[in-house]
Amino acid sequence: MRKINYIVVHCSATREGYALTPEALEREHRRRGFRGTGYHYYIRRDGSVFDGRPLQLPGAHVKGQNAHSIGICYEGGLDADGNPKDTRTPEQRSALRLLVHRLLKLFKDARVCGHRDLSPDRDGDGTVEPGEWVKQCPCFEVSKNL
Repeated sequence: MRKINYIVVHCSATREGYALTPEALEREHRRRGFRGTGYHYYIRRDGSVFDGRPLQLPGAHVKGQNAHSIGICYEGGLDADGNPKDTRTPEQRSALRLLVHRLLKLFKDARVCGHRDLSPDRDGDGTVEPGEWVKQCPCFEVSKNL
């Protein structure tokens, strides 16, 4: 098994009122040149969890961190106008909590974070601050909301 340093939470950047099926997510990632879905897990609005890449394989979800991370994506992340918003349903919140808990039993030393938390520390102060985020993803503060 790979050494896992991070469990990274993402959003699919799907607007409220729109669906993104696991099949559509896979097609989109293949269109972008990936070998299938880049995430290891995908959580639909109803809380159902779909397997993506096998855990033994690196994902394609955080540039420079894929070799030692696990990617979890939830369906949503944008309001109806396309602005970043925590759109997780109660079912998604529960499924995400349970999945992260299960993964932390396997990878005890892994840090749970959002995609945006792995943005470059541009000012070199040791903290990635909101002004340094490359993306808003996953549109909520992972460390305070799991």
